[in-house]
Amino acid sequence: MDFKALSRQVADEVIALRHDFHMHPEASMCEFRTTDRICEELDKLSIPYRRLEPAGVIGTIEGGAPGKTVALRADIDALSLTETADVPFKSQNEGFMHACGHDTHAAMLLGAAKILSEHRSELKGTVRLIFQPGEEVAAGAKAVIAQGGLEGVDMIFGIHIAGGGVPTGIIATCPGSSAASADMFKITVTGKTGHGAMPEACVDATVAASAIVMNLQTMVSREFPATQPLVVTVGKLQSGSRFNIISGHAEMEGTCRCYDVKLHHALPAVMERIAKETAAAFRCEATVEYNMMTEPLVNDPEALAILRGAAAKVVDAPAMMVESTPQMGAEDFAEYTVLTKGAFAMLGGGTEYPNHSDKIIFDEDCFRTGVALHCQAAWDFLNG
Repeated sequence: MDFKALSRQVADEVIALRHDFHMHPEASMCEFRTTDRICEELDKLSIPYRRLEPAGVIGTIEGGAPGKTVALRADIDALSLTETADVPFKSQNEGFMHACGHDTHAAMLLGAAKILSEHRSELKGTVRLIFQPGEEVAAGAKAVIAQGGLEGVDMIFGIHIAGGGVPTGIIATCPGSSAASADMFKITVTGKTGHGAMPEACVDATVAASAIVMNLQTMVSREFPATQPLVVTVGKLQSGSRFNIISGHAEMEGTCRCYDVKLHHALPAVMERIAKETAAAFRCEATVEYNMMTEPLVNDPEALAILRGAAAKVVDAPAMMVESTPQMGAEDFAEYTVLTKGAFAMLGGGTEYPNHSDKIIFDEDCFRTGVALHCQAAWDFLNG
């Protein structure tokens, strides 16, 4: 099956869909119009589907012969960002923008759905189309799983478009861990408020909080092996109300990132111990709220081999298939790879601007490569 040629035939439709999605970006877990539009397109293709709550769609393409089930996933949510790029299909939803390219993901998967549905009689198995909400808040994949979206799936593939100077049509894959876990924490420190001239009568939450910020870095340098990368970032610290008042209350928020699943699950207890015992050394108390948002994304070797084999068939030249290095950014596709074999690829978007930029404009020529990769990966798994 020549999916490169077939993807060119649907290129204009994919671009038109992308423009429509781009003009109507929606917040995570509120992608109601986007869900409606995806359903309209699946109806045109006679692909049965079910809507997810509160948003999202799962479509099913039954092949002409029984076999395994492969899932293809596209996320559909946008970011709370005002677009400044000068394009005719600029966002019409003030304050929101498809700055991460999820509009392209939805359009490319619909393009693949069209091709695969037209050749469904030749498929040996089932293709499940997952249009997932809420990737940006790490809630969408969990919602899909909770609603049975991964039940019966033997393998899953995903694609993310890449800005930041990655050339158009490049397909990049990474063996093993390719994206980090993403957690969010909040630490509250309680002391005793009082006059800045009489510190002996107070319990300074600012000093204790400052010590906690510094001691949290020993999680990286002293708690875990140096061979396992870990990032601990305190991005926000608030304490006090006036220059001559010793604060009795401080709050900090931050994130942790790592590649190792075992290390990931050890983080909450270690952080709580350091925060509480550091606070106690300054006569304060500390409480820790730790939210494990998403797991590290670990590519399964078998799935990655299939995805790389598919990529070799659809790229325009062998040099356009590359091996990438792990990134500390997170991707909730990882939630699927905890439960089934899966692999994830990055698709070069041909723009100098990085993802999440208010000026990002992707090269639309890369969409045909994404469509072809979806189709080829599903075909090779079911029919290979």
